[in-house]
Amino acid sequence: MVNPDRYETKIVDTQIKAVTVYADKALVSRRGVVSLTGQERELVIAALPVLETESVRVSGAGEVAVRLLGVSSDRLITTEPVAERVAQLTRQIKQIEAEKRHLQAQVDALALQSSFIAGLREKTEEPFAQSLSRKNLSLSETLDFLNFLGSQYSEYAIASGECKTQQQELDKQLQVLYASLQKIQTPHPKESVSLVVAVEPAGAGEFELEVSYLVNNASWNPLYDLRVSNASNTVHLGYLGEIAQNTGEDWINVDITLSTAKPGLGTLPPQLQPWYIDVPRPQEYLMRRRTMSLPVPTMAMAAPSGAGDDSESEEVAKDYAIAAETVVAEVSKQGSVVTFKLSGGGNIPSDGAPHKTTIFNDDYPCNFDYIAMPRLVSFAYLQANVKNSANGATLLPGKANIFRDNIFVGTTQLDNIAPGQEFKLNLGIDEGLKIERELVERQVDKKLMTNQRRITYSYRLIITNLLNFEANLKLTEQLPVSRNEQIKVRLIRSNPQIQLGEMGILEWMLTLPPQERREIYYQFTVEHPPELTVVGLDI
Repeated sequence: MVNPDRYETKIVDTQIKAVTVYADKALVSRRGVVSLTGQERELVIAALPVLETESVRVSGAGEVAVRLLGVSSDRLITTEPVAERVAQLTRQIKQIEAEKRHLQAQVDALALQSSFIAGLREKTEEPFAQSLSRKNLSLSETLDFLNFLGSQYSEYAIASGECKTQQQELDKQLQVLYASLQKIQTPHPKESVSLVVAVEPAGAGEFELEVSYLVNNASWNPLYDLRVSNASNTVHLGYLGEIAQNTGEDWINVDITLSTAKPGLGTLPPQLQPWYIDVPRPQEYLMRRRTMSLPVPTMAMAAPSGAGDDSESEEVAKDYAIAAETVVAEVSKQGSVVTFKLSGGGNIPSDGAPHKTTIFNDDYPCNFDYIAMPRLVSFAYLQANVKNSANGATLLPGKANIFRDNIFVGTTQLDNIAPGQEFKLNLGIDEGLKIERELVERQVDKKLMTNQRRITYSYRLIITNLLNFEANLKLTEQLPVSRNEQIKVRLIRSNPQIQLGEMGILEWMLTLPPQERREIYYQFTVEHPPELTVVGLDI
């Protein structure tokens, strides 16, 4: 029979074993082994960071059967010890002040030497003049003495200026140190959480307790390196994860999983509130601006992905794991949620700084096209048409660094790209296509036909493929678009023949063999009444 007077509360020393990082928070899993006597009724996990209490889950296994009756949390506010830091800052302040005193002594000595040189000049000025007039001293001897005085005076002035500059730098350091000292001497309460697990062990034996909880101030973002080579029709994609956390506890040598799930959004959709519109009423409008607040929908907390049975999670990963050729992370999918389990132990300190880790690398097939708009730019732009693997991972929205033949060409923003989806990469200017645009005709009809004035424009484009391979080019030109019914714009001729598109767009799809020169010509007219002034024809 258990004696109630012998009930025990035992603190369990736990370590972080795994972390699942979401877009704006993280699920932390801790484990610890405790030796039970059978008399314990509470197991305490102390000194945890501020966490979402609704997300806490507790489980365990061991040599003895244990009933987990419930879990509660206690919030503690403590003041961090600052004595050691205060002593360190005080030592630094004393050291810098000693350096300032040493510099001041040098400045005083230099001032004394400068004063002596100035006094020597005043006392020797008249004797030197008399000796020079009597020819007791040569001109060269006089110049040597004057140069000596000048050089000494200049040397002392420069040395004194350097000392004062060093004093100013030390003053700046002292200001920073004094500010830091004042800051840490001001009490800053630190909040922590203790979890109390109510247990009922059947006897004595070792028991491994596991607890998981959600914390804020943690996030990860996708980052890409895209490397393109003109020699091959592939894009090498490096999929990176940029992890940052300031949760209050370091993640050292833990299993890290990156997830696209959003546990913080809840399970219930938000409810629309009435959307009112009205005419402004001065007094009432101002009062409403001061007092009105939007209603916030109540949302239930969903159980985070990975907070349930571990065996089920492992089974899902086995069924859906898709390995790329040089995988450094295990990729798994369940519905729209993608997870990346990083290989090896992760080390992410709680410093808020971004830490990059490679998720995987893969090659994607692509083909290249060129785009040119000669009216705006006399260059062609290279564009890669890339297709994500049908069995690959979803590429999440993120920043991509683009390298072309190992040369950085710029950055772009990738949208969400599903498996099997095609996307385009703009790779910058390619001077392998030379484009020339020339206005060959601008003629104003002298005869007024049907009381209209007609202006004819003719343009010639010359495209030369200087590359050693065939190039596909989409070339776009533009005619003016009339915003007045009295102004008429008509395409008269084009070679190769083409239909005028919307908003005055002319678009040719060309295939240029290597070293080929191609010519394009088009002509259009603008008609309007002679008394009408037309603006915007500066083309």
